[in-house]
Amino acid sequence: MSLLLDECRLPVMLGDVAESRITAALAPLHTHRQCAHLRFATLNEPGLAHPLTHIIFNGPPGGGDPVRIGFFAGIHGDETAGVHSLIRFVSGLVNTPSRARGYQLHVYPVCNPSGFEDATRHSRNGKDLNREFWIGSQEPEVQVLEREILSHRFHGLVSLHADDTSEGVYGFVRGAVLSQALLEPALRAASAILPRNRNSIIDGFPARDGIISECYDGILTSPRDLDPTPFELILETPQSAPDARQEEALLLALHSILAEYQNFLSYAADL
Repeated sequence: MSLLLDECRLPVMLGDVAESRITAALAPLHTHRQCAHLRFATLNEPGLAHPLTHIIFNGPPGGGDPVRIGFFAGIHGDETAGVHSLIRFVSGLVNTPSRARGYQLHVYPVCNPSGFEDATRHSRNGKDLNREFWIGSQEPEVQVLEREILSHRFHGLVSLHADDTSEGVYGFVRGAVLSQALLEPALRAASAILPRNRNSIIDGFPARDGIISECYDGILTSPRDLDPTPFELILETPQSAPDARQEEALLLALHSILAEYQNFLSYAADL
């Protein structure tokens, strides 16, 4: 169930003091309540400790149907840099909406709200939500996000994470063939702030120049039979790095993804 707010304002999320971390994280968006490009939705589900916030940014028209990309962070509640970078990403687009020309961006900054509140990797049910997707999970956060992925049929999905075992940025690719073509420049952009992890094995998977093409079962992705197949990128920052540097690296990577995909669409239109 979702409640779409017609005005550009934040959904009321505070029911008690325990929710203050989410409210504090979302607070910078209050200054944009009058913007024409933004809409907010509250996503709820029976059994969900806290609702999920869904931010929709409608960029200026690009000459065709808008490209829908989903951005996800905070599926592990103790990985906060991705949460704050997505909020800064949206705030920046309000000031320079042309960067999102032709896009409809769906942003889910806190995918594990109870874990975020508790500063824990797992949800309050004790589950690692990033192992629960498309396996018939009963976890309400997973059910909400699965419905969103199915209903919006994104052209691309981008997930943000932090790795406490890595000393550099890296990423996973999945889905459409152009995924790797988008991830490489994103990692190159992020490497202006943080080093790239170039190990041959990262997180237990074979890697090449910081790019991994395998991943764990049950992670936040689209279902394998979704047609057309979206591009899917997972960006990982070193959790030991200062949060501010992680956020800056992710912001550069996110803007790179938008720019590179716009270039791809322009090239395809000229064929």
